[in-house]
Amino acid sequence: MPRTDVPRDADPQLAARVRTELGTDTAGPLSVLEGGRSGLTYRIDAGALPLVIKAVPPGREPIGRNDVLRQSHVLSALAGSGLPVPAVVARSDEAPAWFAMEFAAGEASEPVLDPTGGADQVLSRLRMLAAARVLGALHAVPLDTLTAGITAAGGTPPEVSGPADELARWTRTMEAVPEDVRPGATALLDRLAASVPGPVAPVLVHGDFRLGNLLCVGTTPTALVDWEIWGLGDPRVDLGWFGVFTDGSLFPGVGSVVSGLSDPDELAEAYRAARGEDGGTADDMSWFHALGRLKMAAIMGHNLRRHREGRHHDPVQEQLPPTILALIASAAAILDGEPS
Repeated sequence: MPRTDVPRDADPQLAARVRTELGTDTAGPLSVLEGGRSGLTYRIDAGALPLVIKAVPPGREPIGRNDVLRQSHVLSALAGSGLPVPAVVARSDEAPAWFAMEFAAGEASEPVLDPTGGADQVLSRLRMLAAARVLGALHAVPLDTLTAGITAAGGTPPEVSGPADELARWTRTMEAVPEDVRPGATALLDRLAASVPGPVAPVLVHGDFRLGNLLCVGTTPTALVDWEIWGLGDPRVDLGWFGVFTDGSLFPGVGSVVSGLSDPDELAEAYRAARGEDGGTADDMSWFHALGRLKMAAIMGHNLRRHREGRHHDPVQEQLPPTILALIASAAAILDGEPS
């Protein structure tokens, strides 16, 4: 009788391709890595070396979040930069494409989205300051070095995106959300469109930079993950988004107000110290703090819409309307001159 307790590969075809590429037939089972969001995310142990595998879902086009090779190209370009990014060890562009990167030790948490507020508020604050320093170092990477690395890895550097492009992207997302879910959003979009700041020198923008996407051991960052929407653009986009996660009052019913966390000004100071220059990031930050809140409201509205349309059943999404309202109201208040 065959054993039933032997772990099986979550995707036997992908597992076979990975083992062939890595040159080993003794790797452990390919298992789903909980928490992965960028395409399909797995773990496999190749000898003593645990790896993370990201793959395009079968039958899907490598577009958007499923374009995993695009993520691998920027990670390869950052190798040797001193930034905490996982090393890419293999990739395959044969459909469905996939790549393998080292499995980094550590944990990631987002205190304001944790109903308990996180187990250690002092640790959370220190990690946020460490994250700000990582962001400063990320934005200090020379673009010519970065683009050369992306090309060498087989990728194509993207066009630079300015503040207006970023607003247009999230305007489209927000306008697809039913109007009853987003009261006040149209007026907010109009105000943002009427006051778009001028661009500053472009940098590598992570796109979803926050503590929840930074693995840490203690207070030491070990890996910045989830690169699905990276681009070349305005550094203030990352700063404004990071600032959203300093205020638990923006997430009523789904998060926590955590005392003692760093505020956006303190994080900006740590960021600038690590970057080594201001880079214009002190200018027009109110607009970018408002944009960050709009972006989060649009994402939550999009997820709620998908649930209600039956495209992704997740009853937890029904808790989001108060948070969407709070985010829109906060963004409007920032544009009125109130503190972010």
